[in-house]
Amino acid sequence: MQTNDAINREATHSRQSMRAFMSTLCAAGELVSIPQPVRADYEVASCLAEIDRGPALHFTNVIGASGAAAMPIVGNLLNSLPRFAVGLGSTIEKTQETLLVAIDRPLPHRELPSAPWQEQIIAEPSLADQLPIPRFFEKEAGPYITAGVIIARDSHSGYTNLSIARLMPLGANRAFVGIAPNHHLAVLARAAQARGEKLDIAVCIGNHPAVLLAACLYLGLGEDELPVAGALLGEPLDVVRCPQSGLLVPAHCECVLEGTLDAGTSFVEGPVSEFHGMYENYGAGIVATFSRLTRRRDAIFQVILPGYHPEHCLLGGVAIAAGLLRAMRSAVPSVCNVAVGVGGAGRLHAVVAVRAPRPGEARKAMFAIWAAVNLVKQVTVVDDDIDPWDALQVEWAQATRAKPERDFVIVPGVRADRSEPLEQDGTIGKLGIDATRKQSDRTDWELARPPHSALARAREILHENQLA
Repeated sequence: MQTNDAINREATHSRQSMRAFMSTLCAAGELVSIPQPVRADYEVASCLAEIDRGPALHFTNVIGASGAAAMPIVGNLLNSLPRFAVGLGSTIEKTQETLLVAIDRPLPHRELPSAPWQEQIIAEPSLADQLPIPRFFEKEAGPYITAGVIIARDSHSGYTNLSIARLMPLGANRAFVGIAPNHHLAVLARAAQARGEKLDIAVCIGNHPAVLLAACLYLGLGEDELPVAGALLGEPLDVVRCPQSGLLVPAHCECVLEGTLDAGTSFVEGPVSEFHGMYENYGAGIVATFSRLTRRRDAIFQVILPGYHPEHCLLGGVAIAAGLLRAMRSAVPSVCNVAVGVGGAGRLHAVVAVRAPRPGEARKAMFAIWAAVNLVKQVTVVDDDIDPWDALQVEWAQATRAKPERDFVIVPGVRADRSEPLEQDGTIGKLGIDATRKQSDRTDWELARPPHSALARAREILHENQLA
């Protein structure tokens, strides 16, 4: 496990950079540098997939699509809940509340006159030649930028949007952008097209976890996620204005692509991996054209391994869960935690922990979840002694506290998202499981365990023997 002078150099300048986070992981033994030659086509993806629950990987000897040496690549940075907690300077238990506070109390930006990503400027960039864009899966039509945070601003309404979408180079300076029709970025692009305009965008690559997570939040149209990123950092986010569009972008990212999104120009993508691990074919999507690439001299290219892999699932799941908890608090006051974990691909299954639920409250929680996020098709409700992020605890609660004939709720024929792997005619059934304790089942729910004093002594003994 190695460090890197470039990582350390930037870590001393700004805690808002990806490099500062990489340095933290390196110091904890959770980042490994790979010095062997690794091809951007499939080999980077294969390494990340083989160790997708292990350390982050920093590829320092990347061979690009043309066979020439390319900029270094880093991936698997946020493949576990502890990594999210470290990135936000929090704990696993407090991560969700940290997100909710940031959404409710965003911090204004701090605009700087210049940024490290302005060191090199390349006009009319050839994306495939200038960036080490990996090919991930064998049936996809091309390579993808998967960790590009896209910033857009509507010239008429002033609405600003921060989001993540996949970009597939189409040759020269053009790229397909994979966004669903109801995605706020698509809404802004169509609004610009209706006015006879193209939508200015900036794609920022190589970002601090706070920026990535803010980009994944489900907020309302017009709610700017950049100030939320600042609140997650605990200080105003440093931003710099793009000279061509005037868009404000994070000052401490690695690369910035400036261009426009044209809702009037479409391209048929072909098969693409989705969060559930299989391929989907969504048909036509819209195209971006980039007028320039601006980058650090020693830039590091960040990737998020797509498909059914922890980083991809958790980036969506952690953000969705926080939004669900925020939306549910008024409808179900007893809710105390919501999880959208890797088992349900970070989108499809939610677990809700409630405190002393009253009769019928578990079912109310199920319907509140389904109303808030269309993607979720299975909701399990547990008591607050169960960690909803712990799949074993949740399954145990289902096994010991739920009666299928009484506690399983099936709602057929509900409108489905296009990425639902089993939708037919745009619908899918929903399943709710009430796995909470009910006094009519048992009068004694106490768990069998040794006395507290013996457990305390056991912890001391195990700690002294470096076993705890």
